[in-house]
Amino acid sequence: MPKQKRSTGRHSKTGFVLGQAGFAKISAVEGIRLSPAMKKRAADASSKGLSPDEYRQVIVRAHRKD
Repeated sequence: MPKQKRSTGRHSKTGFVLGQAGFAKISAVEGIRLSPAMKKRAADASSKGLSPDEYRQVIVRAHRKD
């Protein structure tokens, strides 16, 4: 019987991706809270279905100094 390769799970070379809810919980332990503007920006991005790259661009534009 030929040997079968075992799947090692969902390991990736890019690292671990932390979701918004998990990040909020960790941040709360550290005493970091989202401002109302940040919460609104996240909700808008979620409702528009933005990709992670598009969402990062929205954040960059919000903090860019002209």
